[in-house]
Amino acid sequence: MWIAELWRYPVKSIAGELLQVADVRETGIVGDRVVQVVSAAGRTVTSRTKPKLLGYHATLGADGEPLVDGKPWREIDVRDAAGSDAWLVRYDGVERFDILLLLVATDGAIAAFGYDRRRLRPNIVIGGVDGLDERLWEGKTLRAGEVIIVIKYLRERCIMTTFDPDTLGQDVEVLRKIRRKFGGLLALNCSVVKAGKLTVGDVIEVSS
Repeated sequence: MWIAELWRYPVKSIAGELLQVADVRETGIVGDRVVQVVSAAGRTVTSRTKPKLLGYHATLGADGEPLVDGKPWREIDVRDAAGSDAWLVRYDGVERFDILLLLVATDGAIAAFGYDRRRLRPNIVIGGVDGLDERLWEGKTLRAGEVIIVIKYLRERCIMTTFDPDTLGQDVEVLRKIRRKFGGLLALNCSVVKAGKLTVGDVIEVSS
């Protein structure tokens, strides 16, 4: 098995960037979800309720600050997509993650899913996996070079999977299929035990 893709989402609920190399730490991939959309009440606004946010694209600049559609995040007005009282804030505490700080998907499960893998918003896509073998990995460990990742449990999927990442059109059948075929669970919630760098093409192993 190998690392087929690496993804980072510098702004939470906004489309992310495909990487060749990722700096993985105990607090997640460096630069992942370090900016969030918040409301006047201080609540995080996500694309679950404001799917137009998925129409923006975020990358990480050379200075470590996110860019949204190529512009510094502080210059971006998201009110058209997220509501009249919404704005962007920077926060890099671990609480910025909804669940755990890494989501790992596999090519076998993505093929069984049958839709664009971007709907799952993975951080790591593992290639060379037979069918739904990922469903047997809960509690096991992933090792790639110096990086050690613990697989906690399968991710319960939400309404975000129903939005096309390019057109933003919604197809609720996508989530119905996940519930019908996969029991609502697809891809793996993980945490990092040992930090290091991951590169696309790195060999990755699963162990007990």
